[in-house]
Amino acid sequence: MGTVSRPERLAGLGRGAARATRSGAMHTARRVRRATHAHGAGESGLGRLIELHGVNTAGDAMVAVALANTLFFSVPTGEARGRVALYLLITMAPFAVMAPVVGPLLDRFRHGRRYAIAATMLARGFATWVLAGAIAGNDLSLYPAAFACLVASKAYGVTRSATVPRLLPQGYTLVAANARISLAGILSGAVGAGLAGLLAIAGPAWPLRLSFVVFLVGMVLALRLPPKVDSTAGETPTTLSLDDTGPIIRKTSVGPAVVAALRANGGVRAFSGFLTMFLAFLLREHPVGDLDDTVAFGLVAGAAAVGSFTGTTVGSRLRTRAPELVIVVVLTILTVAAAAGALFYGVVSVVAVALAAGLAQSLGKLSLDAVVQRDVPEAVRTSAFARSETLLQLSWVVGGGVGIVLPLNGALGLGLAALGLVVMLVLTVRAVRALPPTRSTRSARTTGPAPS
Repeated sequence: MGTVSRPERLAGLGRGAARATRSGAMHTARRVRRATHAHGAGESGLGRLIELHGVNTAGDAMVAVALANTLFFSVPTGEARGRVALYLLITMAPFAVMAPVVGPLLDRFRHGRRYAIAATMLARGFATWVLAGAIAGNDLSLYPAAFACLVASKAYGVTRSATVPRLLPQGYTLVAANARISLAGILSGAVGAGLAGLLAIAGPAWPLRLSFVVFLVGMVLALRLPPKVDSTAGETPTTLSLDDTGPIIRKTSVGPAVVAALRANGGVRAFSGFLTMFLAFLLREHPVGDLDDTVAFGLVAGAAAVGSFTGTTVGSRLRTRAPELVIVVVLTILTVAAAAGALFYGVVSVVAVALAAGLAQSLGKLSLDAVVQRDVPEAVRTSAFARSETLLQLSWVVGGGVGIVLPLNGALGLGLAALGLVVMLVLTVRAVRALPPTRSTRSARTTGPAPS
């Protein structure tokens, strides 16, 4: 028997590792597909949308990591604040003006939602490729490309929200469907951020090049959504506007519960945007508890992810008998956490605020879904979801802008945020107390338990 040479042994080991990797990947893909297609989601097409959202969130996470490394971590704190301020001015300020237009514009393409979603993926794929070149060459095209990526991402969110009602399995609630979509986004976002972090070691452009491929895959998945996504049978467009009571939906009678739930969720989303921007600079300039800024960022991001995962899990299993009460409870928790953070600023309080923010954002949004499903007529529900999502996206933008202009003082920033949340909580409690007493009974009869 001949002796096997070292190159042959290495080649054999490589082939074995490749087979093991391929087998593991296929096994993981089968398990993921079984999970996304369970409870009738495969037959209705919801499973494909869940997979599409996972791909979308992974791509967005890669872009976020790449831009953070370029605009934030790679330069001194003072310069980083200027760069991010410029980024907000060039990207978020125009979006704040355009946000009210996104929903109505997409309403005109209700008969082609698959193509609208695919277009948002293609636009982000092109933008990330341009971003990769701009980062490598330190080019000013970074900002318009980032703006295009941001607007396409927001447009995807609005269109996806309008698509969900068309893909509900028999006996499935919007709350349960959106919970499964959110869980997929949380998990895939974590995976995407991890991959981007590893690729960033080789250079800041590599996460963007991978996100280019991810968004192209998303485009294909969007085109493979069921044709009924494009159907407008039984739908009627609606509009959102503002009056003295806050956001209302015209052309249909939605009742005060939708107004209260949407306004409260707008406050929660604004606080989330504020906390993201404010803590990003605060923890770098003034490390909390003498922790390294990277460790502090990791603790806060991990707490927010745990809160979001917990809220989504609880919301998917909760019997939504009184979604307004759930909104009041999570808003109270968030207000108390922000006040405690201002009074006892430190590692524990900051982590608690991030945890509460993640919980309130996910569980509050699922409760809003329950209210819309219950109170908004089916003929206008799809359009209403698109418009409400636009307002929530705009709320995050406004909150993020506030977070970047405030002085970097933890107690001051969280104290002002807590005051804003107190005002929102008072408005929400007053609105909920004014609701008809039979509303919770109707809620229990209409929504029922979510499938597990």
